[in-house]
Amino acid sequence: MTDLTEYARSGAEIAVRVTPRASRNALTLDGDVIRIHVTAVPEDGKANAAVIKLLAKSLGVAKSRLVLIRGASARDKVFRID
Repeated sequence: MTDLTEYARSGAEIAVRVTPRASRNALTLDGDVIRIHVTAVPEDGKANAAVIKLLAKSLGVAKSRLVLIRGASARDKVFRID
């Protein structure tokens, strides 16, 4: 698991690129881009929930502190840490 604790400060906005229906859950850094692969399907918010769970674990913050501010139905998403 990629350690992203340096991004975990209150008010920080984190942009990610999501790939749903992947073969496994994974979080990788590709240059400055955070790529998240989840096995969940993009229906009824299941993929978003999986992304939040994976990102929160990698950041070392509670899932409830992550707020999706842009990209609810897009691959490119922006989260804010409250």
